[in-house]
Amino acid sequence: MAARLLGNASSALQKSLARLSSGSKVSSASDSPAGVGISLKFGAQVNRIQAAIDNVGNAAAYTQTQDGFLQKIGSALDRMSELSMLAQDETKTNADRELYDKEFQKLDDFIVSIGNKDFNGVSLFHAGSSLTVTVSPDGTSMTLASVNVAGSSDFTALKAASNAVSSSASAAAALATVKTAIQDFTEHRANVGSNLARLEAEGSALAVQKDNISAARSRISDVDVARESANFARQQILVSSGTAMLAQANVLPQSALRLIG
Repeated sequence: MAARLLGNASSALQKSLARLSSGSKVSSASDSPAGVGISLKFGAQVNRIQAAIDNVGNAAAYTQTQDGFLQKIGSALDRMSELSMLAQDETKTNADRELYDKEFQKLDDFIVSIGNKDFNGVSLFHAGSSLTVTVSPDGTSMTLASVNVAGSSDFTALKAASNAVSSSASAAAALATVKTAIQDFTEHRANVGSNLARLEAEGSALAVQKDNISAARSRISDVDVARESANFARQQILVSSGTAMLAQANVLPQSALRLIG
C-alpha cells in the first residue's frame, strides 16, 4: 500500500511540475479531453481575429495615404481658384496673366500626377480602387468607397484646358471648372473619411473580441500558478512522507527476523 500511494504521489508531482514548467493547465489530452478541443478552437479563432486586425490596419494605412494626397489636391485647387480670380483683374495685361497661367498649369499637372499614385502596387485613385476588406474571423467583409480622381470628368477637364488663365475670359471659364472640381473633391474627401471611420471602428471591435476570446482560452488552458504551486508543495510532502513510510514498512520484517534469530 505504501508503494502504491508513493507511486500515485510521484505521478501527481510530475504532472504538477509539468504544468508549472509549461504554464499550461492541460499538459496532455488526457488531463481534459474537452478542454483541449475547445482551447484549440479558441486559439484558431484568436489567430483569425489577429489576421483580420492586420487586414484592417493595412486598409487603414491605404485610406490614410489617400487622405494625405487628397489634402494636397485640396490645397492645389484652392490656389488654382485664387489664380483664376487674380487673372480676371482687368488692370492686368495678358502678359501678366501668362505668369499666373504657368503656376496654374503646374498645379494642374500636380493633380493629374497624384491621380496615378498607388499603394504597394494597388491604385489609389483609379476606377476600381475600392478595396474589399475582411473584417471578421468568419470571413465577413466590407467594401471601401472608391476615389476615382484619375477618371473624374471634373479633374480631367482641368487638364484639357489650354492656357486656362491666359485671358480674362478663359480665367472665368477656368474658375467655373475649378469650382466644380472642388465640389467633386469634397465628395471624395468625405468618402475617404467615412472609410477611415468605419475601419477604425472595426479595428477597435476586433481588438475587444480578441481580448475576450483570449481570456476564455486562458481560463481553459493556462495554469493557475498560485493554486498549482500549492498543489506542487502538497505532492512534494506526500512523496517525502511516502518514501519515509515505505522505508519504515521495509524495516518491519527485519524485526521478525531478529526474533527468529
